[in-house]
Amino acid sequence: MSDRKSLFKNVKRLVVKLGTRVITIGDNALDAGRIERIADDVAALRQRGIEVAIVTSGAIGAGMGRLGLSARPRAIPELQAAAAVGQSLLMNAYKLAFRRHDLAVGQILLTADDLRERARYVNARNTLEALFRFNAVPVINENDSVAVDELLDIRVGDNDTLSACVTHLIRADLLVLLSDVDGLYSGDPRRDGDARLIPVVDRITPELLAFAGGSGSDVGVGGMRTKLRAAETVTAAGGMMIIADGARVNLLDLLDGQETGTVFLPRPGRLTDRKRWIAFAPARKGAVTVDDGAARAIGQEGRSLLPSGIVEVRGTFDAGEIIDVQHRKETVARGLTRYSSDEVEKIRGLKSSQITPVLGRPGGDEVIHRDDMVVL
Repeated sequence: MSDRKSLFKNVKRLVVKLGTRVITIGDNALDAGRIERIADDVAALRQRGIEVAIVTSGAIGAGMGRLGLSARPRAIPELQAAAAVGQSLLMNAYKLAFRRHDLAVGQILLTADDLRERARYVNARNTLEALFRFNAVPVINENDSVAVDELLDIRVGDNDTLSACVTHLIRADLLVLLSDVDGLYSGDPRRDGDARLIPVVDRITPELLAFAGGSGSDVGVGGMRTKLRAAETVTAAGGMMIIADGARVNLLDLLDGQETGTVFLPRPGRLTDRKRWIAFAPARKGAVTVDDGAARAIGQEGRSLLPSGIVEVRGTFDAGEIIDVQHRKETVARGLTRYSSDEVEKIRGLKSSQITPVLGRPGGDEVIHRDDMVVL
């Protein structure tokens, strides 16, 4: 217990993610009692000087309950309609729960573009910082009523991934994923009687990813795999994460060192805010593939990406967008490209001195400058 207490003693800001099955009961009705208990915990943490942001699922589930839908809709307009109905129900539940502590709540609805585009990213962060200054509790969700990508793309659209992005956005020390499972197991405990809880993870390995299953609900989206992906990004930026059972855990006990759930330890070093954004913002589908020399120059020598090292361009992107740099089917870096996909296609494999004659205009020597790149 002392180890965990020591681990969490310097936490000053955390993100709590609540899964759909944590805050709903029966026929997708919101569990007001559970939400009140979370509000009690958050209010107590605020008394300790710890700031808390909540990333909540449950809008679609609550909307399904109010609309009388027994199964998650498959059509996008129906999903968006359920989200639109459920969002007001969800926020009202949080408003009533926190009003008992004289705490205001502020609703933030995010889409992938809000996290992908730098100006919108900074604006979202500034709004959240202002909410903290006003002693309000940010309650964050995806803007499911208008966003299509979030409903279809697991890499963007599950709230495990969103909560990791919010952790980077507000530079939180800890992400707490409250789910209907009590941590990461060595196998599926529903099928494997010998599966054991893994209390501490210091590195996400391919073996751990192999343990991860899919979603356990037709209402929720995220499964253990998305939780591990969230842990990868949070710990890579120097933060911590814990998965715990939302039905049983008390946030105060958790930070006081209670041995429950699975803790994911931070990796050495912390990225700057801008580097966090480059590394972990939801990327578009653009990528370039590089040769062995370019991969070595980027990964081992800390150099920029030059056009001479690019062998393939994938997807469509504009100058100024974040793209992946891949080598032998692995993403080795991410960065802000100085050229569009059409332009990179024209100059790939060429020397930097050939850029201006080929494009017919002056341009930088690098496709991605090392200051605009994060090596993964």
